[in-house]
Amino acid sequence: MPGTARIAVVGAGLMGHGIAQVFALAGHDVTIYDPVQASLDSVKSRILANLRDLGDDPSAVERVRPTSELAAAVRDADYVVEAVLEDLALKQKLFVEIERHVRPDTILASNTSVIPITRIMEGLKDRARALGTHWWNPPYLVPLVEVIGTQWTSQHAIDWTIALHKAAGKTPVHVKKDVPGFVGNRLQHALWREAIALVEHGICDAETVDAVIKASFGRRLAVLGPLENADLVGTDLTLAIHQTVLPDIEQRPAPSPYLEALVAKGKLGFKSGEGFRKWSAEEQAALRAKVLQHLKRARASDA
Repeated sequence: MPGTARIAVVGAGLMGHGIAQVFALAGHDVTIYDPVQASLDSVKSRILANLRDLGDDPSAVERVRPTSELAAAVRDADYVVEAVLEDLALKQKLFVEIERHVRPDTILASNTSVIPITRIMEGLKDRARALGTHWWNPPYLVPLVEVIGTQWTSQHAIDWTIALHKAAGKTPVHVKKDVPGFVGNRLQHALWREAIALVEHGICDAETVDAVIKASFGRRLAVLGPLENADLVGTDLTLAIHQTVLPDIEQRPAPSPYLEALVAKGKLGFKSGEGFRKWSAEEQAALRAKVLQHLKRARASDA
């Protein structure tokens, strides 16, 4: 079991500053690196604002040390987690550079949402200490961290990483095979594919899709997972339903032409004010606030 560890976070953006916040609050010393000076200059103020908003100990921010030098950030670390853009070439290059500066026993982790860890870490000399840790946004409110090993990852690295995150108050799970999207995003985007198809084929509009989910099985998902639900109703009933509905569910392996058309037309959702539906600035702010308050309440109830 890891005790107090020296953590290095590479990337001070949306995910990186939240990951640093979690580890600092858990009592670890954290260095955080970013090549963009503006991100470094604001990282402690962003963390402090989060801590105060959540009623957490604001002194935790003093355990975070920003640095503009990658070597300085990772040199003494027990554990390095990368949280940069979802760009395979960038991540590969970064880990080769990180490996030059860390100790032989330092564990290296990538916080990627969907890129296979095997591809990110294939250029390392010592791939046994490398793995994935997929955090969810915002990192300080969503408890799950998917810990993904590759065919090279040692059991020690997996066990140590799971223990580190569990002690920090997260819910780590072990993903045993390195596949694109891991577990959470494969489940999430399987649902999204069918949701988009329902709209594309004129079965209902976007508002109806979201209303159906939020007012039905979405209410149960926080306490009743899909396989728990299947056992609850019976595997025989689940089989009978699948025999009828699965042949009619969207199965194409490529993105929806409807989604591609939205992007081609510049309908990018909140970014442009319209995606599957139109969004005013007030509606965007209200939805963001609603989600944030929901996550805060869930965090409080977990405590």
